[in-house]
Amino acid sequence: MAALKFLTSEQKQFWKENGYIKLTNVYSLMEVNEISDAYDELFERKHRENLAGLESAWAGEDMKKAAGYIDYSVKSIHNLQMHNAVFIRAITQPNLLDALEDIMDTPDILLHHTKAHVKPPKKGAPYLMHQDYHYFPHKKHTMLAVFLNLDDITPENGGLAVYPGSHKLGPLTDHGLVDEKGQQYHYVDPEVYPLSKAIPVSAKRGDIIVFSYLLLHGSYLNLSSKSRRMFLLQVRAADDEPTENVHKSPCQGLMLRGRNIHREATMANRFTH
Repeated sequence: MAALKFLTSEQKQFWKENGYIKLTNVYSLMEVNEISDAYDELFERKHRENLAGLESAWAGEDMKKAAGYIDYSVKSIHNLQMHNAVFIRAITQPNLLDALEDIMDTPDILLHHTKAHVKPPKKGAPYLMHQDYHYFPHKKHTMLAVFLNLDDITPENGGLAVYPGSHKLGPLTDHGLVDEKGQQYHYVDPEVYPLSKAIPVSAKRGDIIVFSYLLLHGSYLNLSSKSRRMFLLQVRAADDEPTENVHKSPCQGLMLRGRNIHREATMANRFTH
């Protein structure tokens, strides 16, 4: 194995055993401030344009029960790199890509998508325990998430919760549902894997949490007096491929580092004179 670029050998072992890892000092304070400012500006602008269109809380009785039947909410924007170049810099930051090389055992790292969630105070929606696998399954299971915290996170403000080592279980039975609009929500049986028995992962502003898309994870209701902000990057190895034609996003397939020797050359969009 090549020498590690960012992780220590102990961190690498923790990743293998647990399916997630928290990292500090990936982004500088200046970079975190730049991302935070661009993030706030984008949400404020889109809030003015179409507040209803930002709602992305899950539906269903299981969710209502988890939220204590309050009027829960979470606001979301996808593909932030299409809105502001700050997010291009965020997803191509050298320390981040060094860390991902160590975690993924490959220099060839490909973008799947980005998104952001804001959990409003007092009613920020929880998320039931789930595997991201069910949203975009891949053959080699190299897909992982990079969770950049733009605020300190704790269970009180709707922070992340995980079942350490659950990535080793492989894909689990989907217990989700489809709402009246055709939107799918994927999660595992909340009686078998309740949010209450998960392990909270607290983190400071600027810390990142990386986890396998097979790791069981969810998050708590935000009961604090402040919003909780998160920016998420989803990546995979270039030699992996989807098993279903789902979850297509702008810039999907963009090489963040390395090369993609499996991509076919095409002239389909060539201009003719």
